Amino acid sequence: MKFPGKFTPQPSRGDFLLKSLNHLCLIIVPILFAASTTSFSQPVKIGLLIQDSSYTSARQGAELAVRKANAKGGMNGRPFRIVARSMEGPWGTGSKQAVDLIFNEKVWALLGSHDGRNAHLVEQAATKSIVVFISAWSADPTLTQAFVPWCFNCVPNDDQQAAALFDDIYEKRKFSKIAVIYDDEYDSMQSLKAFLKIVKQKGKAAPDQFQYEKYNNDIERLLNHIDKPELNCIIIFCIPVNSSSISSRLREFKPDMPLYGSLSALNEDHLTINQLQYLGKSLNIPSAGWSESLSSEFSREYEKAFGKPPGMVAAYSYDGMNILINAIRKTGAPDREKIQEALREIEYYGVTGIIRFDDMGKREGKAFIF
Repeated sequence: MKFPGKFTPQPSRGDFLLKSLNHLCLIIVPILFAASTTSFSQPVKIGLLIQDSSYTSARQGAELAVRKANAKGGMNGRPFRIVARSMEGPWGTGSKQAVDLIFNEKVWALLGSHDGRNAHLVEQAATKSIVVFISAWSADPTLTQAFVPWCFNCVPNDDQQAAALFDDIYEKRKFSKIAVIYDDEYDSMQSLKAFLKIVKQKGKAAPDQFQYEKYNNDIERLLNHIDKPELNCIIIFCIPVNSSSISSRLREFKPDMPLYGSLSALNEDHLTINQLQYLGKSLNIPSAGWSESLSSEFSREYEKAFGKPPGMVAAYSYDGMNILINAIRKTGAPDREKIQEALREIEYYGVTGIIRFDDMGKREGKAFIF
């Protein structure tokens, strides 16, 4: 019997499928590996919004927090990275910068160090896009009064500061004749409004009020008008530069007069080191209960990194960034709702004291005069 040439076995359908699967794996596995490697190495972006590009304190405070977090492995090996934007320019710039960070940079969360008006713009952008926002400088209480679940404030707000001022002035020192000097800036007016509100609630006589601009920035004329023998103390609700000028002249004019001010006066980006130190010694300022050990450690690390001592802005920015880092690490994924939930449950022991948030996103606890 003759055979019609050499016999070649024909592949079965199963063999064909197995071979095809092997080829497919050779293509897909490298792609998946590359994708996972890329995802693993991609930074975790956190947006930082500052008042002006020339201001360095908030950026450096946040940067120190990020450096320390990355030295400990970041988030599961992925480094944290700050994407900063400044808000100077026409009204509304802050909102545009926030939108850019959210939709173009795709940041996981936002940290803000700016005035109250810009804080409201960022709050609106964060709410519409459902991304968490921590305010690390504005003390405007209305930021957390609208029950926006995406907005948190790690600074004692004006209501809390006003309560601390009232307790020290009216309850502890038993002063009854008080004068307030204020300017027409937004944050100054918010501080004044909060103080007048608690004075009225407690049934005390309203303090004498003097608007700085009405005296055409003439401190001498203002002081002559305010000079009354029965005056017990003076509160200054002004921007840092005005607060520095007024308190300096008051110390010469009335060296023994107790002076008070708001936390926003101690903004190191607006003052020289000498002005800041003098103002810090001259004014009784309300703030949270700072940790002495953590504050000293932070000061050493900050000065080593940036060649200068930190101020209030840097400290609150540092704490705010650390809070976000802790919340993101807890979730381990860019899930904005889980990050928001983690912030609601957080209890952070920071430079500026223990930070917890109430249901409205406000920092819990009392403020104290220091």
